[in-house]
Amino acid sequence: MRIASVRSGLPETFDDVSAAAIDASGTTVFSTGELDRPFYYRSAIKGLQALTGLRQGLDLPAEHLALACASHGGTPTHVGIVREMLKNAGLDESDLRTTPGRPRSRAAGRALVARGDTTARPVLHNCSGKHAGWLATCVHAGWPTDTYLEPDHPLQISILDITEQYTGLEPTPTGIDGCGAPTMRGDVVGLARAFVAIDTVDELKPVKTAMARYGALVSDNRDDDGRVGAMWGGPQKVGAEGCFGMSRSGVAIATKSWSGNSRNAVMAALHVADRIGMLTEAMRSALEPQLAPPVIGAGRTVGTLEVAAW
Repeated sequence: MRIASVRSGLPETFDDVSAAAIDASGTTVFSTGELDRPFYYRSAIKGLQALTGLRQGLDLPAEHLALACASHGGTPTHVGIVREMLKNAGLDESDLRTTPGRPRSRAAGRALVARGDTTARPVLHNCSGKHAGWLATCVHAGWPTDTYLEPDHPLQISILDITEQYTGLEPTPTGIDGCGAPTMRGDVVGLARAFVAIDTVDELKPVKTAMARYGALVSDNRDDDGRVGAMWGGPQKVGAEGCFGMSRSGVAIATKSWSGNSRNAVMAALHVADRIGMLTEAMRSALEPQLAPPVIGAGRTVGTLEVAAW
């Protein structure tokens, strides 16, 4: 699929996006682009990463599990839940090995600055919920907490096994994500398989419920993926550098923008969903800014992003 940025009637830039839609039987419903070109799943795979805790018997409330799957906005609600997760595990912010960050939510960031708080902190990083969930898992399983990001830690070994099981691909060699954690590699078909599993496999049902029910916790609901989460009715998750997955009713759609544009990845997934009959008229209307994102000039809309070729 090729997405064009059309400004004042002229296609100005182009972005190639790979996409795959797969059903619960493993049948490819739709595909386009380079399906086996490797990339790092980044945060798009957080739903599978959270399964390690469930397998160890960790019992998290749905809201906490949603934060464990989140790239959150750093709002007071997000940060409060992360702190509660840590407290329930007998830990605090000092145990986080997340890269120090600031809120993804511009409103949350401005509110902190207005109070004179300009310090980057691990708890404000958008992955702090994932890290808090991992730390709670380590405490519950009796694993070390100070080395939980090391590739040979039992937590990370379990995540690799789960990722390979549900994507059908060898996820190594791993890279280092923006939060300092190992990140697994795969392709767009593997990501689609992961979201089929989140939608259909019994042991992943709590993850599906948490991600679908609490989309505003999984993302900043002002972002494109957060807006999709509010309307889609199933789990969805964006990953850095333009990868995205979503599923519902036993069908999963995964996309990868090769320019690394997450907005384009979300847009492409919605167009695939529409093409295979998964968007209602109400969804099309509510998600119009994501289906045809505006191109801005001097503060006004002067064009849109468009699907130039399938």
